[in-house]
Amino acid sequence: MTADEFAHSLARDGFAPAVKVEREAHGMMDHHTHPFEAKALILHGDIRIVTAAGERTYRAGDIFHLKAEEPHTEYYGPQGVTYLVGRKES
Repeated sequence: MTADEFAHSLARDGFAPAVKVEREAHGMMDHHTHPFEAKALILHGDIRIVTAAGERTYRAGDIFHLKAEEPHTEYYGPQGVTYLVGRKES
């Protein structure tokens, strides 16, 4: 999926326009939640997300989707990660 296709899908599904996020290599964000639903397209690098349902690593071209208030932990790969994320308020 291209960035333009992703932007159109966000708009269609009621998400705010995407913002670009960059995270450092080998970084992490400890167990947390967001007050919004998030859908993101990975542009570069990788991110491993751990939720109650399990864990998955997302790479360039993959999309991850987190529900509002879904507890999760994030781990960033050796190149860090860059992604476009759209948010939808609950």
